[in-house]
Amino acid sequence: MICKIASLPGDGIGAEIVPEAIKALQAVGRKYGHEFIFTEALIGGAALDAVGVPLPEETLRLCRESDAVLLGAIGGPKWDNLPVHLRPEAGSLLPLRKELGLYANLRPVVLYDALIDASTLKKEVIQGTDILVIRELTGGLYFGEKKREQTPTGQIAVDTLVYTTEEITRIARLAFETARKRKKKLCSVDKANVLESSRLWRETVTELGREYPDVELTHMYVDNCAMQLVRWPKQFDVIVTENTFGDILTDQASMISGSLGMLASASIGGKVALYEPSHGSAPDIAGQKKANPIATILSAALMLRYSFNLEKEAQDIEKAIVRVLDKGYRTADIMQEGGILVNTEEMGDRIAEEILEAK
Repeated sequence: MICKIASLPGDGIGAEIVPEAIKALQAVGRKYGHEFIFTEALIGGAALDAVGVPLPEETLRLCRESDAVLLGAIGGPKWDNLPVHLRPEAGSLLPLRKELGLYANLRPVVLYDALIDASTLKKEVIQGTDILVIRELTGGLYFGEKKREQTPTGQIAVDTLVYTTEEITRIARLAFETARKRKKKLCSVDKANVLESSRLWRETVTELGREYPDVELTHMYVDNCAMQLVRWPKQFDVIVTENTFGDILTDQASMISGSLGMLASASIGGKVALYEPSHGSAPDIAGQKKANPIATILSAALMLRYSFNLEKEAQDIEKAIVRVLDKGYRTADIMQEGGILVNTEEMGDRIAEEILEAK
């Protein structure tokens, strides 16, 4: 198989973690005879500094012409005070998702046995956690109308939260179909006691649920869900929620796995899907080889699974990570007593070696 992949390192630690995911994919290629062709392009702050816009047309064209996109991280305090349309997150990642039609973000939250002590939560609470959060990605507050006006008493800022029945049905159907392949449990998260958009969300999901009588559907307010993720995360299997809620809840859930550096993601829905770690650009450690590349490498495994239908190859990467962690290797963010501290490149090397050595 020949696979064309757009490589977008982006900002901060992006330039350090993407090469480690590429190592893992190249190891898979050597092992199974696949050819992965990587073409790098600018995005985010790096693109803004180089060519004056955070999402160059050349980058967008490359993404459209590729089979999948591998993204590192974008943004940083350097660009925080720019107009919204020039900031790396709002000016590149959001429009890229919109242009590619990526309406669903899948974020697995899996606790590895070797990292059970890396979490701040009690072992008996989190052991065995395996959650898949499905976040709607192209609607809601992030894409609604934004404006700011001056009034006699000061400024007023407005962000508009909009969802249509079609948008909700689309993401909910994916969630029901996904739940069918897992434990047949789906929790829809909203704020229907306050927000009209959430009331439409709940009504639409409930109506669609009649087509899936084999899937147990529950509803939960987002504030209660945040509490329950800490109190008893094993009650969840598949969670579906809107854009802003999903963004916040998945960052919270990452602490169950020990670190944001362990949380992968897949943005799907269009012809070309995008894969990226759920963490940010971490400018405070950029260039120091301290970044954990595992989330990016796990995102590459999701790419094999969802874009190329290479399930065995995806499992090879995931099993290689388990073996490396079981041998005690740790980056700084997941370091525990008795662990073997390695840098970004060394972690990537060990995972690639495990992929090649495993039968």
